[in-house]
Amino acid sequence: MKWQVFALILALFVSNAIMPAFAKGINVPGDRNGDKIVSAEEVAAAEKLAKEGKLSADELQEIKHIHEKYPISITDSANRTVTIYKPVEGIVLLNTYSYEPLYILGLKDKLVGVTSSAKSLYPWLNGMKEKPEVGTYLEFDYERMVELKPDLIIASAKVANDLEAKVPGAKVAVLRFVNQSLFEKELKTIAEITGCQERCEEYLAWRQEKLDLLKTKVDGLDPENETRVYCEWAEWPLHSGGKGSPKDITISQAGGKSITGDLGPDSQYEISPEWLIMQNPQAMLFDNSQDAYYNPTTLVQYNMTSTEKAEKFLKEVVKRKEVAGTDAAKNGRMLILEEMMVDGTRSYIGSLYLAKWLYPDLFKDLNPEAVHKEYFEKWLGVPYQGIWAYPQAG
Repeated sequence: MKWQVFALILALFVSNAIMPAFAKGINVPGDRNGDKIVSAEEVAAAEKLAKEGKLSADELQEIKHIHEKYPISITDSANRTVTIYKPVEGIVLLNTYSYEPLYILGLKDKLVGVTSSAKSLYPWLNGMKEKPEVGTYLEFDYERMVELKPDLIIASAKVANDLEAKVPGAKVAVLRFVNQSLFEKELKTIAEITGCQERCEEYLAWRQEKLDLLKTKVDGLDPENETRVYCEWAEWPLHSGGKGSPKDITISQAGGKSITGDLGPDSQYEISPEWLIMQNPQAMLFDNSQDAYYNPTTLVQYNMTSTEKAEKFLKEVVKRKEVAGTDAAKNGRMLILEEMMVDGTRSYIGSLYLAKWLYPDLFKDLNPEAVHKEYFEKWLGVPYQGIWAYPQAG
């Protein structure tokens, strides 16, 4: 393949038609003047080369496609304008919780670099074990990213400028996919960049059906009868999320009332034992991670086959002084959900489990496990297995 590329470049040079873009290291097929945009005149020049046998039919088609569809400019979630000049072939993803959306859109083969943290969280995603590593969620391997030559890097806002400086030639987009109020916009953004709009619309319609099912039921609840729920990380006691946090939204979508929802717009709050006792939640939700960097006790996840650890965890939780006297502990209303169903892109599915568990009579026809299974098999392309909630909703 390399000799074919060399031969093409040599032929273009001999014919005095070599594109200045190559000389400048800009790899936008068909771009002759280095502006990264393929004009009508440049398409005509490519057609001439094709007639002379110096450009293949596939190469000409690619140039025409770029002329018709690019550049594409989007606004990412940090309000940054990102312009894409050609089809995205290689993606490096640095946000640990953001991998499932790329699999939903069928982009796993374009994923050329992942973090070791993501490999720990998603060992069950097809091909993750074989993907090149580009560092951890905290420390990136910039040299490795340069070697991989991605067209697009998806990252957080705080590292975007650093990445653009250290990985030349790659576009950086800030997309997180964990804020449910932004999820639809962000998924449409990555779909537009990668040309997956049809798949995106199909998935969003499927997701909206589940959200509508929840909304139709919980909108009829008397606010006075909403179950007051406290949620914390299973491996980080007395830490929760405030108003608008993923935890707050997951509980609200399920028809519950988060007792930390009035603490302000912060995703992490440290709760005092005295405050929790005073709030006296009616139910408690524990958000369990399998990420190695949290040093967790894995209770629920894809490869879990026994509920023994989850049972033991809940027996220990009710012994805590700030938990023992609450209505939640007295009535045994303690639930464990896997982290991505509370703080991640699947939190609306977590809301289905929670709604069924909080209001079994209201949601007697709902089968969260069936929805979860369909999500895995239809949208992620992964066989469904494991234990994701304990106790399972009846």
